[in-house]
Amino acid sequence: MLATQDVQPLAGAQLAFEERSVDGAEEANELKQIFRQVDFLLLQASAVAARFAATNYFDEGGFASPIEWIRFECHQTSTAAADVIAVGENLERLPQTVQAVRDGEIGFPHLKTMARTANFFGGSFDEIKVLPKAKDNSAGKFYYICDHYRHSVDPKAYEAEQTERVENRKLTITTCDDGAVLIKGVLDPEGGAAFLTAVKPLARRSGAHDDRSREKRQADAVVELSMHSLDTGLIPQQGSQRTHLNVTASLETLQGLPGASAADLEFSAVPISAKTVERLACDASITRIVLGSESTVIDVGRAKRTISGPARKALNARDRGCTWPGCERPASWTSGHHIKHWLHGGDNQPPNLTLLCYRHHWLVHEGNWQIVRGDDGRMLTIPPTVTFGLPRGPD
Repeated sequence: MLATQDVQPLAGAQLAFEERSVDGAEEANELKQIFRQVDFLLLQASAVAARFAATNYFDEGGFASPIEWIRFECHQTSTAAADVIAVGENLERLPQTVQAVRDGEIGFPHLKTMARTANFFGGSFDEIKVLPKAKDNSAGKFYYICDHYRHSVDPKAYEAEQTERVENRKLTITTCDDGAVLIKGVLDPEGGAAFLTAVKPLARRSGAHDDRSREKRQADAVVELSMHSLDTGLIPQQGSQRTHLNVTASLETLQGLPGASAADLEFSAVPISAKTVERLACDASITRIVLGSESTVIDVGRAKRTISGPARKALNARDRGCTWPGCERPASWTSGHHIKHWLHGGDNQPPNLTLLCYRHHWLVHEGNWQIVRGDDGRMLTIPPTVTFGLPRGPD
């Protein structure tokens, strides 16, 4: 058991912001002291948590488990609560690792990984075999090393863990009243790696002009990824099919006429704007459906792709990718854009077409940017006009 005197308050510790050294040396030393004290406190908490978990106090208080009691009564996460209990239950098995924490050679996160590894092996675990690795590596790297070690000793048990993680995949999708979609989920390591492999390249900044936050770029990447159906592999190849979206709109909406209603998008809780319909219609299959009185269907035309296969191949060969200045998105991740939209009399001839990635295509339509072809053939962008205040009237 750890004695309370193992932990001493940090002398002069304050929460107030003070002006300190310019080079940061004083702050660096103070941080080391603070986190070492945190490690000591977590060691003490682990010993107490293990003893607490062995009682019925939490059950008598109406809690499902000691983890739940710690979560609510100590204001911790479930993970933090489970960690201190797991470490506390293994303290006697890991005396040298505990001493290394006390000596400041490793941190409490190293000890958590050691306890996890000890639980995996049971009574056959020998901390001496892996403790040097803990001292020589960061906590994250040590976690990775222990995974390799566990697999090398008992691959079947490790495989069972992996299988359980796959079975525990979950994704919660909630649609709000305003149509926004909330997503929360957990993926196993393989599934997570596949997801990151697909999303990370799309979440990179698209140029010096890209001032989006990392969170915004990641969200945009997920949307862009969803706009494509993946024929083979994680990254769609040239010629892969776009995701099929069903949009129902009137001709007046397509033309952006005043007074036209919004459009209906399948699986969306709210209608979408005419500008969004215009963007989707830029490079899409359009089916004409004529309704008679009482909404009776009297004619259904053949679906027509506004930019045909040969035209798209020629466009890919000419533009090679998104033509927004500074953007490096390849052609396989772009849509064909009509500089003068076909709804307003534009044609499908090469001078009127250009490739734009999802983000820049959105900026042109919903974002009210303009993109025009210069005399030298390069694309030029014009930001939306911003008006400050009301125009001044006559004096």
